[in-house]
Amino acid sequence: MKTFKAKRIEIMIESVMERRLTDALAKAGVKGYTILPVLGGSGRAGRWSREGQVSRAAGMVAIVCILKYDSAEKVLDTVFGIVDRHNGVVCVTECEIVRADRF
Repeated sequence: MKTFKAKRIEIMIESVMERRLTDALAKAGVKGYTILPVLGGSGRAGRWSREGQVSRAAGMVAIVCILKYDSAEKVLDTVFGIVDRHNGVVCVTECEIVRADRF
């Protein structure tokens, strides 16, 4: 089976920033993404959990998108402009996809 090089970008950010980030992704030309709830973790401020939170506002989400290899830099510039001012993490990995026409 033929595969094609791509980039996977994962962004963990405060839930309240979800809409702003997804709007920016769309403006940067991202055709699709997946949003996942982040249940908890550990970071510079120590362990944290979504457990016991009254609203979604205090939580985090993970937004995952897979992009054609050559379009990732533009998207990263857009993403970093938002994440830089908020709690969040951006991870970039190289991956391979099997249906390049979908990206």
